[in-house]
Amino acid sequence: MGKRKSGNDVHGIVLLDKRLGVSSNRALQEVRRLFNANKAGHTGSLDPLATGLLPLCFGEATKVSALMLDDDKRYQVEVQLGVMTDTGDAEGLVIKTCPVPNLTLVEIEACLRLFTGNIEQVPPMYSALKHEGKKLYELAREGKVIERKARRITIFELKMLSFIGDRLALDVFCSKGTYIRSLAEDIGHALGCCGTVTVLRRLQAGQFNLSEAKTIGQLSAMDGQSLLDCLIAVDTPLAAIPAVQLSDAEAISIKYGQSISAERHPLGMVRLYHGAFFLGLGEMLLDDKIAPKKLFNMNMNSTGEQQTSAA
Repeated sequence: MGKRKSGNDVHGIVLLDKRLGVSSNRALQEVRRLFNANKAGHTGSLDPLATGLLPLCFGEATKVSALMLDDDKRYQVEVQLGVMTDTGDAEGLVIKTCPVPNLTLVEIEACLRLFTGNIEQVPPMYSALKHEGKKLYELAREGKVIERKARRITIFELKMLSFIGDRLALDVFCSKGTYIRSLAEDIGHALGCCGTVTVLRRLQAGQFNLSEAKTIGQLSAMDGQSLLDCLIAVDTPLAAIPAVQLSDAEAISIKYGQSISAERHPLGMVRLYHGAFFLGLGEMLLDDKIAPKKLFNMNMNSTGEQQTSAA
């Protein structure tokens, strides 16, 4: 017999403004306790030094978290030039210092253009990437350095916000897989010195913006209904995927894992709805049928209706 659940079946997304000095997992667990939610996950971690937007997924929303990892992101970052640490940010040990050249704004902007567009980036040792089943940061803490292959990323926008003394503030809009710490180090080297991240704040992830997020203090001050009102619908991050409306009979068939005939739609993933209720994701096939791919079990009844959150 399975272990009986003691929490609530809460389904939806909460946008958290993560505070400085806590891990993403700790921030997740703090919010999870407020909702007393059975199931929760986040969509790409922020380092303890980083603050800002951290989307948290509860219940069936955890099924879209992997898709949200692919979202483009925007950050504001402060880079201290002339300093290099073993982690690439101010939390690490200083391993190198060097004088900062007398840089002009024109020289800095020319340098930033070199890092705009499609570029190759070597991931840092202090990252969650794995080598032979072990995370790189675990190897780094053992004093080991593993050769890492450069990966293709895209920097859509890279703007200088300010340059005062040895501090360079930047706005970065980038693709998935971008390590801001590596970018800061590479920019420092290109400017003739070195660099490390001292401040990092995520402003945007996909369609979500920091202006919509709540702090842990704001969430802690809410009553139960106000917390539920903060939940964003599970299907919100999927808005770019075409939607298909199903009849009562089609909704029941999909619920039981059966393909259904459908009018011609572009091949690929589709969102499936019964009225206003989101049933899950299907795949449009060559034979004009839709096959269920990922169904969302949010207390669906026999007609395919659902309850999105626990009362």
